[in-house]
Amino acid sequence: MNLQQLRYVVATAEHRTMTDAARSLYIAQPALSRAIRDLERELGMTLFARSGRGVVVTAQGRRVVKLAREALDAVREIEALSSSGHSEAELRIASTPSLEPGLAGRLLPAYSAEHPGVRVHIVRCDGRDGVVNAIRDQRADLGLTDLPVPTDLISHPLERQEIVLISPPGMNLPDPVPMNRLNGMPLVLPIPGSARRREFDALFAKYGVTPVPTVQLDERGNWLNTVRSGTASLLWYRGMAEQAVRAGLVVRPLAPSVRRVIALVHARRRLPAIAQEFLSVAEGGSAA
Repeated sequence: MNLQQLRYVVATAEHRTMTDAARSLYIAQPALSRAIRDLERELGMTLFARSGRGVVVTAQGRRVVKLAREALDAVREIEALSSSGHSEAELRIASTPSLEPGLAGRLLPAYSAEHPGVRVHIVRCDGRDGVVNAIRDQRADLGLTDLPVPTDLISHPLERQEIVLISPPGMNLPDPVPMNRLNGMPLVLPIPGSARRREFDALFAKYGVTPVPTVQLDERGNWLNTVRSGTASLLWYRGMAEQAVRAGLVVRPLAPSVRRVIALVHARRRLPAIAQEFLSVAEGGSAA
C-alpha cells in the first residue's frame, strides 16, 4: 500500500460515492474504482460495499480508513517539519464571505499575537457547501461556517449570530421588523433546491410567510449590489451590517430574533498542531 492508495481510501470513505471521491482527487471515476478493487485484492479484504448509488465502509474498511488517516496526518506533519527551517508554517482556514470579516477582524489578530510565526491563508468559499468541500478536499485545515454541516465533519460552536433584514433606503418598515412583514416582500434568495434555500424556505414556513423571490442567485458578492439597486431586500448576518451601512443601506433586526450557530469545523482526523492551537484561541473568544 502506498500513499496514493491511502488517499484513495480516505477520499472514498469521506465522500461515500466513487464519483464524488474521484472528483475531489481529480481523477476519473473508473480509475478510482479500479484502484480500490486492486487494493482490496492486495489486502485480501473488502473495504467498501455497494449501497444504492454509493458505497459504505465495511467493518474491516473502517479500521483501514482510520489507520490511513493517521498515516496521512503523520506524513503531513513530517513534511511540515522538513520545511519549517526554510519557511513559516501555514494554516489554511476556509470561510464564507459573510463570516470572513469576523475571522479577519477578531480571530486572526488574537491568534497571530500568540503565534507570530504562522502565516494564515483564508480560503474564500461561496457558502457552507464550499467550506465543506474545501475541508474534504484538504484545501483547508479548518472551516468557519454556520451549522449544520455533514456528520463526517467535527464542529466546534463559537457563537450564535443574528440574522437581520438589509433593505434599500426609504422603505417604510418598523424597527424591529415583525416576521409577518416578510409576507409578500421582494427578497434576494439563494437558488431553488440549494441547501441554503431550503433553510430559508423552512424559516418562512415556520412563520407562515411567503416572500417574493425577486432575485435568486448564489453569488453572494452581488447580493448587496442588488439591494442597493432598490430591487429587493436581503436576509443576512449581523456581521455584514457595517458593510451594508457603508453601502447606504438600512439594517433592521427581526422580531422574533433569528440566530444561527457559527462554528469552526474540520475533518475527523488528527489536526496539525497549528490548527489545534487556533481552535484553542477561537474557543476562548468570538467570531462576531
